[in-house]
Amino acid sequence: MDFKYDSSFPIRGLYYDKSKGCLMKLDFFGSIEPDGCYFGRRKLSRSEINDLYGTRHIGRDQARGLVGLMDFFCFSEACLIADIVQHFVDAKLEFDASYVYEDVNRAIQHVHQSGLVHRGILSDPKKYLLKNGQLLRFLRMLRENGKKLFLLTNSPYYFVDGGMHFMLEDSLGQQDSWRELFDVVIAKANKPDFYTSEHPFRCYDEEKDTLAFSKVDAFLPNNIYYHGCLKTFLEITKWNGPEVIYFGDHLFSDLRGPSKAGWRTAAIIHELENEIQIQNEDSYRFEQAKFHIIQELLGKLHSVVANTEGSEKYTSLLRELNEERQKARSTMKDMFNSSFGATFLTDTGQESAFAYHIHQYADVYTSKPDNFLFYPPEAWLHVPYDIKIMPHHVKVSSSLFRT
Repeated sequence: MDFKYDSSFPIRGLYYDKSKGCLMKLDFFGSIEPDGCYFGRRKLSRSEINDLYGTRHIGRDQARGLVGLMDFFCFSEACLIADIVQHFVDAKLEFDASYVYEDVNRAIQHVHQSGLVHRGILSDPKKYLLKNGQLLRFLRMLRENGKKLFLLTNSPYYFVDGGMHFMLEDSLGQQDSWRELFDVVIAKANKPDFYTSEHPFRCYDEEKDTLAFSKVDAFLPNNIYYHGCLKTFLEITKWNGPEVIYFGDHLFSDLRGPSKAGWRTAAIIHELENEIQIQNEDSYRFEQAKFHIIQELLGKLHSVVANTEGSEKYTSLLRELNEERQKARSTMKDMFNSSFGATFLTDTGQESAFAYHIHQYADVYTSKPDNFLFYPPEAWLHVPYDIKIMPHHVKVSSSLFRT
């Protein structure tokens, strides 16, 4: 097998059906997006979706067989799953769809747990990491305003240290260390088990690459800690409830646990900036307006002839309007992603299942943490109760995107 990653194919928030082998996008209510269901690299027609599922809506029993692909690594995972399914189809080989997911997931876990991905990134950090002086400004602003900061990651410490050093080296002074920005640093935390287990914390010796056997009942300055659990973390720090805001990019592994613990949560969605820019371009707004006008015309047309037999002119007009509506819908979808469309919206303008999970587990969402530099540290962020759409769907001035 010789597969090449296709960045134009996947989006965040897709689901893989381990029983049927389909990769799909769901809407807010758990229904399959008609133009966003693939078997391998082939898009299924609406009739094929109905043949497979009986209905577009995914019931509770069927949902148990779905796996959500929600984090930054999901792009390559979704692409690889689709390519493997397509390989079996092209080779006319029988396969179990659940094994495809299990093997791909096991391979991804292996490159992380073995350190292959960490060593690969650190060997050429310019290729994979972005330097970000604004992040340093944000962290320092928090500390200067009396905030306590902690870093909680599943990665080993050597990778965190190498990555943070590279990203901040141009902004930090020669005598400064990124570790001074954080009150507590925890590596190899094993999220999401961190939030429900009772694993003890271990103090990590960076020079010897070993773990101490002494009990951890306090977080000391300049120490690095491994493993642990939320229960012990709260007992030691006393950082409880809405006093804490936790930033993460995986809705399930990062944010579901903290939100259930009563913490405030901030979802980092890197592709958000691109989607905001697209939906505020004149070309997108034109197609969107055309789509809504056609929707209104169709509603009026149906109401006018509701109690009469459809004439040939009526049938022809209805067909033309539906065709134009579909063209507008497809054009808007292709502006984001030709396979699955926008991350937060379906082709019909409804919120996606990914957007639903944002509502569930994130108090606020943004493309990067340093966006908070636009607000004073004491600011309160809230959404008007009467808003019917996600905050970033509100139209903004195109001047904001000029460079």
